Formats: sequence, structure tokens, C-alpha cells
Amino acid sequence: MIQRDPILTKVRRLFKRKRFGEVIRLLEPEVVRYHDSFKYYYILASSCLRIGDFGGAMTYFKRCRDLKMLDPSTLLGLAALFLRRGDTDRAVDLYLEVQDNHPQNRIARRALKVIRKYGGSETLALWIDSGRLIRVFPPLPSIPCTPGEVILPILGILMLLALSAGGYLIATGRWNPLKSLGTVREGYAETALDRQDRDAPVQIEGSYRYVLTQNEAVAAYEEARRLFTAYRDEAAKVPLNRILESNASDALKNKARLLLSLTDEPGFDTLKDRLSYAEVIREPVLYRDCYVIWRGMASNMASAENSVTFDLLVGYDTRTKLEGVVSVHFNFAVNRVNTLLPLEVLGKIVPVVPASVGDPPIRLQGVAIHQSGLLEPAPDR
Repeated sequence: MIQRDPILTKVRRLFKRKRFGEVIRLLEPEVVRYHDSFKYYYILASSCLRIGDFGGAMTYFKRCRDLKMLDPSTLLGLAALFLRRGDTDRAVDLYLEVQDNHPQNRIARRALKVIRKYGGSETLALWIDSGRLIRVFPPLPSIPCTPGEVILPILGILMLLALSAGGYLIATGRWNPLKSLGTVREGYAETALDRQDRDAPVQIEGSYRYVLTQNEAVAAYEEARRLFTAYRDEAAKVPLNRILESNASDALKNKARLLLSLTDEPGFDTLKDRLSYAEVIREPVLYRDCYVIWRGMASNMASAENSVTFDLLVGYDTRTKLEGVVSVHFNFAVNRVNTLLPLEVLGKIVPVVPASVGDPPIRLQGVAIHQSGLLEPAPDR
């Protein structure tokens, strides 16, 4: 979904008027178009929740969970639905999961207080029937403004400034209104190289995987910063990993580590740069901690209470070509993966030392799985 999308424009207008039923009727026929859009499913789930279609909300929140396993708003939505059913154990588990990752989350804290106060099934049911369940609903999704909604207020402000100040500040260049409209990612300013970093970006002694000249080291880092500002985090990690494995100075490596710490974990709908298995396997160390989405088939699946491990046959989803086999590990339970159907895995690359010749030098730390048929039919709908 993009800002110029006419459907998104209509949805935003309906959302502002809280006409959630019309939002649902507008979006549900577009499921193929927005197949992997987390925003699409979260808007539907939130709308269903607020008109009392709890079965629909459960279906769409589960799809959100497939796309972004640890998204706190999704977990809050599922927890509220389980709380409504009286399944407090599952609700508590989800609220605690939110608190583990977001200790300051007010909704999770409020919901846990409610459960402690109204722990009995009858008293909790009375609390829910009173209409107070909405107090623990997840927040409504934020929908980007359309270009017109952004531009018109800006033009009004600029006209007011021109009339009141006579255009003096703009004419003298002391204030640039267009520049003030830009956005800078949090922490970006701290990653800038100072003069000392630029004067001595490499070290001479030592043995390194990659040997860079001074210009190459600085250029690699600045390229990573440029990609970071474009929200292309996975592409930015490649030059940063090269720096960390090179003769770059300790100061430059520390800046590279800082920039890496500012990158975000993507979802199926937000990963911009799709790295192929072939390019990763050539130089795995350059792709350390990069996120990838690879299609294939699952085999040798082993499930435990809080983990799932399987081999992903990369590229074998069409059963005509096998690009390679990589071990995938999830440190949480993953339900109902059908080994007879193709799937997509979102995971983080972890370079490893092969146990024997021919073993792949990487594994994937799983984040999410997308596979048709994973959603359970919702009994409440």
C-alpha cells in the first residue's frame, strides 16, 4: 500500500469518521492485491474488532502474526480476543510477551491488572459485558496522509509565513521550509564521521579478511549511511560487515556497530532488498545478520515446546530446481506448517562453521513463516 493508492485514500477518510464497516467492505475484496501487506490485515483486524466481528478480527490478527510475529499491537489484539472468550491463560501469555519486549506498554499493563482484579470467570464476563473490553483494544492503525492532505496545510503555512514575515527569512536563506519537512532516522546524527575518523580510517598492522584503502573504507561507510537513510537496512549491512572484517580502524568499526544497532527488523511487507541464496552463499560473512525471504519446501521438521527446527530446500517450491539446503531455527513455537506445501521464510542469516565438507556455511534464525492455509477458521464468525 502506498500513499497515492486511491483505496488507501478512501480508507483513511472512513477511518477518521469511524465507519469501520465500510472500511471492511472496501478492503476485503482486495485480499489478492494486498496479499503480504501487514498494514492491510491490521486495518481489517482493527475494524472487525470495533464493530464486534470477533471472528473476522481473529482471522486477520492471526495473519498479522504470520507477517510480524512480535508486533505488539497484533499480540494485544489476539490477547483481547482470547480474554473475551474467557481463555485468560492464553491472554496472559500474550500480554506477558508484549511486556517482555515492550516493558512500558500501558495496554498490556492495564489488561493484566484487569485479569488480576476480575480473575473469576463470572466477574470477568460481567466486566466484558459492561463494554469495558475496548479499554484493552490495541491502538488504531496510523494510515499515511495523502499527498493533498500533506501539501495543502504546508502551502497554507508557507503563505502565512510569507505574509507575516515578508519572505525575509526565506529570501535570505536563514530558514528553508522544504528542508524542515524532511525526516531523519533516530540516531543517524551520532553515526557521522568526525575529522579524526576520516584522517585515520584504516590500520596498517594485522591480518584481515578484507584490506581497504583509506578512501575505500570511508566510501563503504558513507554508502552504508546513505542506504540507511533510504530504509534499505539489509543493503546497508553489507558494506558495514565488510568494514568489520577489514583493516578499518577501531573507531570506524565502532561507528559501523552503532549504525548496525539502529537498523530495524523487517516484516514480509517491509523488506526492501531481497538477497538471493546464491549471492549470500558466496560470501556469507558479508551478510551476517541480514534478513532474507526465501521460498522453498520444509523437511526434517522437529518441534519442541518453544522451538521449531527444519531444513529449508531453497528454491524447491516449484519442485524443479534446488538452490541449496539451509537449516532454519525458530526459538518459539510455530503451528501447523504443512511440509507438503511451499512456504516462505523470513529469517536472519547466521554464518556458521560447517560441520563437514559440503555443509552450508549459514543457518537462518527464523522470524516468521508465510504459507497458504495457515490461518484457522474462526469459530465466532
